[in-house]
Amino acid sequence: MKSYITIDGWNAKIRFSSAHVIPEYEKCGRLHGHTYAVHVKVFGKTDEKGIIMDFAVLKNVLRDIVKELDHRVLIPEKSSVVTLEKENDSIKVTSLGKQYVFPVSDCALLPIGSTSAETLSKYILEQATERLSLEKQIEKMEIGVDEGFGQGAWATKTFER
Repeated sequence: MKSYITIDGWNAKIRFSSAHVIPEYEKCGRLHGHTYAVHVKVFGKTDEKGIIMDFAVLKNVLRDIVKELDHRVLIPEKSSVVTLEKENDSIKVTSLGKQYVFPVSDCALLPIGSTSAETLSKYILEQATERLSLEKQIEKMEIGVDEGFGQGAWATKTFER
C-alpha cells in the first residue's frame, strides 16, 4: 500500500523572508519581499518499521535550505534579463534599466533563471533531494513554496527505483 507524509511549512516553522525582483512582470519588477513557507509531501511505501521517512530528518534538511535564503536578496544567476557584476564585497545587479548594489553577504546567488515561487519550489526540491538519503521506498517528493498565505507553487520529482 502506498502512503505519503506531509509537512506544512507555516505550522512547522519552515519559513524564510527574502527580497527579490521578477523583471519580466511589471508589478513584480520592483524590489519587494515576501514571507515564504516551504511545504513537502513524500510518497512511498512504509518500511518494516511502518514509516516512509523520519519527519525530523526531513524538517532539518528543509530548515537548513531556508536558512540559506532567509533575510537575503534572492538573485537568479541564470536570468536572461539580469546581469551581475561582483566588485570586492558587493554585487551590482542590473535589470531592465534598473541597478541595485548589495553587499554580497546580504544576497543568495541562486543557479536559477528566475526567483518566482515556481522556480524556487524546483530549486528547493533539487536541494532537498541532493541533501537527503532517500530510501528505496521513496517514490515521489513534492515541494510547495508559498509567497504569503494562500498563494504558492509546487514542484514534483518522481524517483525511478
